Amino acid sequence: MGSWQIDTDTLVRSRFVLSPFAETFASLRLLHAGIGAHPGEEAWLRVHLPGYRAYLAADPVAAPLVRAAIGTSWIADFFCPTSCEGESFEETVGRVKAAGAGEARANLRVSLRGPLPATLERDDLPERATALLTYVWEETVRPYWERRRRVLEADMVARTARVSQGGWAAVLDSLKPGTRWLGESQFQVNLNAYPLREIAAGAELLFMPVTPRTSWVSWEGRERYAVVYPCLGVLAEDHERRLAPAGLGALIGTARAALLMLLGTPMSTTQLVAVTGQALGSVGRHLRVLRDAGLVERRRAGRSVLYARTVAGDMLLEASGAS
Repeated sequence: MGSWQIDTDTLVRSRFVLSPFAETFASLRLLHAGIGAHPGEEAWLRVHLPGYRAYLAADPVAAPLVRAAIGTSWIADFFCPTSCEGESFEETVGRVKAAGAGEARANLRVSLRGPLPATLERDDLPERATALLTYVWEETVRPYWERRRRVLEADMVARTARVSQGGWAAVLDSLKPGTRWLGESQFQVNLNAYPLREIAAGAELLFMPVTPRTSWVSWEGRERYAVVYPCLGVLAEDHERRLAPAGLGALIGTARAALLMLLGTPMSTTQLVAVTGQALGSVGRHLRVLRDAGLVERRRAGRSVLYARTVAGDMLLEASGAS
């Protein structure tokens, strides 16, 4: 298994951050696989997979480059640099383009675990990789970014709250398949048979959610480490969320209907604001009305107050055809 040795100060200073580049690379992996993990991913693939395949067909280097860069258990370093906090997609992908040709080929040999195919023995691999990643960002991620950003922010809110309630061990155990806090300052990051890696004191440790159901770890030198993980299923599985039935919206209002549909899983007001884009005051007023009607209940979990549908709320959604 792959594990990191992390001192207490590094873990305490670690934080959750957004990365447009990580979201783009995760989307590229989904396009490469061609199979979604849930209906939301399948719907997105139906829209964007034909264009992606047309891009590959038009560029004889692109398809072998993606296969080599994603590899089997190791991603080519130059192709997926570790984002900095607050870094734009353009800034991160600029580091892909700045990689040397020899470095790119060497990285691909590592991810392939062998020699390069003749197609990839060339000097413009960084430029080709940049063009491909930029296509994925511009065509398949950027049109949805504001919505996805709110989903990712909601995930970070939930994870941060869990740190305060159950400590870092509870969060690390639930990030993604294969992650587990082993004790004695050891964090299992995946199930691959890699030697223990010691994270130097003072290094930056970042946790980056993405909406596609995929994950990986990365680092640059000994200064920056990142764990990219799929955001909470309740958020990601329907991030292109279904509209509430018109009849339900006419009965209780479209904004309240949207909240009621979300609350099949308990969520805080902060999460609801992040996911829906509604103002905090509006969310609070709608929740009050739904509670007064017996459709939503409120419960406390540690320091958080969570809202969830009642049995009556479930029955109303079922009767309206929304479930």
